Amino acid sequence: MAMPPLALYLHLPWCVRKCPYCDFNSVALRESLPEQDYVTALLADLDAEAEVAGDRDLCSIYLGGGTPSLFTPDAIARLLDGVRERLAIAPDAEITIEVNPGTKTPAALAGYRTAGINRLSLGVQSLRDALLVRIGRIHDAATAQRTLHDARTAGFGNINVDLMFGLPGDDGPGAIEDLERVLDFAPEHVSWYQLTLEPGTEFGRRPPALPAEDAIAALHERGLELLAARGYRRYEVSAFARPGRASAHNLNYWQFGDYLGIGAGAHGKRTLADGTLVRTVKSHAPTAYLRRAGSPETVTETLVTTPAERMLEFLLNALRLCDGFAPELFVRRTGLPIERLWPLLETAQGAGLLEVTAARIRPTTLGQRYLNDLLLLFVDVPTEAPTPAPASPCRTTTPFRPIEEMPQ
Repeated sequence: MAMPPLALYLHLPWCVRKCPYCDFNSVALRESLPEQDYVTALLADLDAEAEVAGDRDLCSIYLGGGTPSLFTPDAIARLLDGVRERLAIAPDAEITIEVNPGTKTPAALAGYRTAGINRLSLGVQSLRDALLVRIGRIHDAATAQRTLHDARTAGFGNINVDLMFGLPGDDGPGAIEDLERVLDFAPEHVSWYQLTLEPGTEFGRRPPALPAEDAIAALHERGLELLAARGYRRYEVSAFARPGRASAHNLNYWQFGDYLGIGAGAHGKRTLADGTLVRTVKSHAPTAYLRRAGSPETVTETLVTTPAERMLEFLLNALRLCDGFAPELFVRRTGLPIERLWPLLETAQGAGLLEVTAARIRPTTLGQRYLNDLLLLFVDVPTEAPTPAPASPCRTTTPFRPIEEMPQ
């Protein structure tokens, strides 16, 4: 089978302070940042994985965290130069770094551009100071807006903004005003999603009071209308883009491409010639990773071998996309005949969650709203078509957070 496209994910785990809702592999910085040692470790890790690329160019590179913008432009330049020495990068490759507002000056942002970064992902989350304090962010609204302005001044023409709703003490008018103010900056991409309380986080252990589900559902619909009116197309559950600005890195995940996961706690996926998938996870603790990077001790591998597993993993990704997938893509990415899907597709179509044609298999509007229910049909095939009637559409979609916020 033909090899899928290949992307590169680089995980930089340190942050100034861990947010109470964050369940990603990130740690608060207690001492000086070991940026040069960590770049050395990342490149050693990449040396051990580089042969996976074969003759494939990297279609995208994503520097996530943590807070990658704690690293200096010089360190990022050294890292990207090291990547170029080891792997071919497509001329039009999207190269993104996550930036927390206030962690970089305009000159430093310009330094990132010189290093080769061509896309910023800004973790704004809210433009209301009281809510930013409640969710543990280190910036205020003025700093976030200044960073958006500074990014444009530095010459970035491709910017994503992460924005959350359904925060503790949130309300409909305030959340929509947040969205309007962000859209006034005309970012090319917006990741707009509801706060979820994840197990193992501070909020998971001590849940704050959140808005009622019916209020969240109404707010979600108003936000979708506003984004559409401002020219943003919803192409994934929580991802909205201007024409031609959908994230290439995101799409590679959701279209079941391959990706190298480099860094502490980074996850990777590669496809073998027989169709077997290899999932990798690197050592989570930064100290352990720094000691072991590049050695077999730092990586855990899991094989995904059965046709049923490959089929399910493809669908869990591809059905997040509003346009779904072409049957031919399923065959190309899984090595399986499309006929294996027909009984499951008929069940989902009968439930009104899926639109199936010869050219395209995509979630209906109902399927997008109740994405969990749709996906569950492929996890455990029922004997009868279910009736999708959960209390709130947002409750079933919010576990599917954007890749912009999925660094592992």
